[in-house]
Amino acid sequence: MRVKLKYPEFKLESYLAKREFSAPFNLCASDIETYSMNEIVQMADEQSLVPWNDLKLSYTEPMGHPLLREEISKIYGENIDREQVLCFAGAQEGIYCMAHTLLDPKDHAIIVTPCYQSLETLPSAICPTSKIQLQYKKGWGLDVEQIENAIKPNTKLLVVNFPHNPTGALITCSTQLKLVELARKHGLWIFSDEVYRFLEVNPADRLSSFASIYEKGLSLSVMSKAYGLGGLRIGWIACQDKQLLGKMNEIKHYLSICNSGPSEILSLIALKASEKIHNQNHHLLKENLKQLDSFFVQNAEWFEWVRPKGGCIAYPLFKGDVPIDKLADDLLEQFGVLILPANIYGDCSNHFRISFGRKSMPQALERLNQFIHKNKNQWGKKK
Repeated sequence: MRVKLKYPEFKLESYLAKREFSAPFNLCASDIETYSMNEIVQMADEQSLVPWNDLKLSYTEPMGHPLLREEISKIYGENIDREQVLCFAGAQEGIYCMAHTLLDPKDHAIIVTPCYQSLETLPSAICPTSKIQLQYKKGWGLDVEQIENAIKPNTKLLVVNFPHNPTGALITCSTQLKLVELARKHGLWIFSDEVYRFLEVNPADRLSSFASIYEKGLSLSVMSKAYGLGGLRIGWIACQDKQLLGKMNEIKHYLSICNSGPSEILSLIALKASEKIHNQNHHLLKENLKQLDSFFVQNAEWFEWVRPKGGCIAYPLFKGDVPIDKLADDLLEQFGVLILPANIYGDCSNHFRISFGRKSMPQALERLNQFIHKNKNQWGKKK
């Protein structure tokens, strides 16, 4: 007997599960280059080595290790202390707990799209939602007026994500303040997916966290993206409302209960060494972006893009008349390079996600060039 699921298939995770770990070259990875456990431990200061060396493999505090939450709170400034940070087993668990804590069937939520599927699917499974699409023709710009027009008397939540997945877009500080003013006027919560914060191409473009500037802001982050430590499975939500975090923690009791002890201490070490990690990341992004700039100039007949402003991914457009999912299959089969077609995001365009946060990107890009030269005569131009 087949069990009917409450949620639809998670297209992105299903797609990657079948391909990600067998593809020789992953050109759509959502994270930055990773580190070995030994490399992380070598970054530890004396204070961090004490809990690492003395660690007992018992259950941990459900909210997260106090030292870890203390270090995380430093990211957000004086408006957030460690009691305003709740840790999770990755960012996904945080999204789930937020949706099931904040929303009821009578509510309404507004979600900026395209987005990581659970940011849309989880709220939509609970209450009616409206989608606000970033505008490609306007450089993946966000129209605040569209958001304002979508607000209803029962709207409770606005979901945003900047730096943005998959486009690499960023809003300006003035646009961010407009969103806060709009949310405050209507009493909305803002859930801000900030997993790519600290991967801005120009650090001067970095936004303040919504949790630090808005009393009803929730900022989601994780060790996976800007730190390249997805295997640790440590994420968190920062929020000024301690009572709300307590309610989320009650939902967490039905899920992971608590986090991995070794992962928490390794995360603590990495966060304390964040300046070194971020510097290395920015150097890698800068070098890889140079190569992507050249690629899109040389292949302007077939591809165009809006150059990303943050994160380690971009969302270019294929201009040929071959469907992008077919192109992705052919590229993987012929040259072992994995990209992510737009239909995974529920997008019927010929956009696709690529990444530039891995050291292997130059080799993958060279194979993509070889694929273009081999197949371009079969591609008609779109009108």
